[in-house]
Amino acid sequence: MKVLILGSGGREHALAWAVKRSQRVTEVVCAPGNGGIAQVARCVLVDIKDVGAMVRLAEVEQPSLTIVGPELPLSLGVVDAFQELGYRVFGPTRDAARLESSKAFAKQFMKRHQIPTANYAVCTDAAEVEEAIKHFHPPVVVKADGLAAGKGVIICPTRQFAIDAAQGIFSGELLGLAEKQVVIEEFLEGEEVSFLCLSDGEHVVPLVPAQDHKRIGEGDTGPNTGGMGVYSTSEMLEPTMTEWIMHHIAEPTVRGMAEEGTPFAGVLYCGLMMTARGPQVLEYNARFGDPETQAILVRLESDVVDALEACVDGRLGETVLRWSHGAAACVVASSSGYPGSYKTGLPISGLSLAAQTPGVEIFHSGTSRLGNQLVTSGGRVLGITASGDTIREALARAYEALTQIHFEGMYYRHDIGHKALKQQRP
Repeated sequence: MKVLILGSGGREHALAWAVKRSQRVTEVVCAPGNGGIAQVARCVLVDIKDVGAMVRLAEVEQPSLTIVGPELPLSLGVVDAFQELGYRVFGPTRDAARLESSKAFAKQFMKRHQIPTANYAVCTDAAEVEEAIKHFHPPVVVKADGLAAGKGVIICPTRQFAIDAAQGIFSGELLGLAEKQVVIEEFLEGEEVSFLCLSDGEHVVPLVPAQDHKRIGEGDTGPNTGGMGVYSTSEMLEPTMTEWIMHHIAEPTVRGMAEEGTPFAGVLYCGLMMTARGPQVLEYNARFGDPETQAILVRLESDVVDALEACVDGRLGETVLRWSHGAAACVVASSSGYPGSYKTGLPISGLSLAAQTPGVEIFHSGTSRLGNQLVTSGGRVLGITASGDTIREALARAYEALTQIHFEGMYYRHDIGHKALKQQRP
């Protein structure tokens, strides 16, 4: 098989690494890829904002299977375009991907199907925001309706802060692009869990859970990012809780999408808050998370290609995934200044030494190759991913590897997995 992966980040590097391990795969092509992905796949240039360009690439490459990594091409309908031409493609259609591309659609969908989520209001102008905000107790969450690369969620300590934030989203001042809708939402307290599932439009199979660290600063402080680190352990969710989430959230979501004529096939990512009143859906994503994918895939013992093909072929009901017991963690090394402005083109050293650390895989998020030198090319640069028998061991390995890596201004959080470590004995 030749497998084509669309995307260029750490998630796509982890997917290429996992796909490459399949005995059925003879070649992995990644478009556009990055400097690290080029070590495991043939990288070809493509604009993932251009559906026509991606279709033309498929016509040239003739892949046996295409995996869509990021949310943007899904929201533009790349899966629909591939399917129309008979290409086998893993990911939801544009209408199904609205679970991620429109926060308003997702909230209204959850209300229609009695899926537990925070109370909310959808507003289309400042006057509606001012009226809706009276019904919420601060802190209040304000969300941009559309895709915002993890930066469209603002936790507001006062009602006036929320009104100003909504105005900034409407005007385009906050995100660079004006939104026509915002979602006002009650603030939920508890532990966040990333609960990802595979779906073929009818059947649902859970992946192992993970916990992301969105904030840039230690102790979960500072602005939101695309994700600064993640961990996954066998103990994160009791089997009975996994069953509850499947029964009350994941399966009703897939069933509801099918009932509404937009079957969801691909990865359903349920971002959950484990509250005192039970798990509540914070958001849906319509694809693998980044950096969750890195920690999840290093624990997968099954052939990932078999599982993804089962989703495409509608036979996921026959699939049983095998997972390693223990834990995995991914710590993101970012450019100084991220999630704001940052320099690129900075030389990276120490990767080969770091890769010799037992149990460590290094996935590249934002790198490119300048001659023989790997250099930085993004805000999130590397995802140092390690597995171990315990979360303590996995984190120790990841941080040990990080001490070998250097580039100017390299920043990473030193407290990834701190909540899990508190729950364990030394």
